Amino acid sequence: MVEHGFRKAGVVGSSPTIGCLFLSTVLSELDMSNAVKAVGIFKEGFSCSQAILATYCEQFGLDTKQAYKISSGFGGGMHLDRTCGAVTGAIMVIGLKYGRTRAGDMKSKAKTYEISAKFADKFKERHGSIGCKELMGCDITTPEGMKKATDEGLFGTVCVDLVKSAAEILDELLV
Repeated sequence: MVEHGFRKAGVVGSSPTIGCLFLSTVLSELDMSNAVKAVGIFKEGFSCSQAILATYCEQFGLDTKQAYKISSGFGGGMHLDRTCGAVTGAIMVIGLKYGRTRAGDMKSKAKTYEISAKFADKFKERHGSIGCKELMGCDITTPEGMKKATDEGLFGTVCVDLVKSAAEILDELLV
């Protein structure tokens, strides 16, 4: 893991949170693609939703630490066998860019819904679904499903691909 390398070099303290926040900063400064940044954050142990929101948050005025907190309940289909966390994280990013801040701002509301629908359509085109269970091929809310996902390395393969894909689609849409 990247954090381990930083820790060995004495760059990262003993706190995983500080180490991951440091990693996010380093990745940003290296001018890596958003897809690479998101995958790196995911591989550090953050959820799919956290990886996506944290990758983009500072571009839209949201602190990384707050982004991690806000998106923490959305990973793994909200752990309710629902929409993929990479998708919900992406929709949060879309809201940061296009979302309304006044109740009567129907133009921003419509734009947010339009871009969110485009994102979901593009994600479905690539993966066939936006549902965590369908994408994973198992229900990670059950002990059996979690065991299957762990034993088959799905978090390191399927989820990595979904996080990468979500960031790529966002980059296409956030122009």
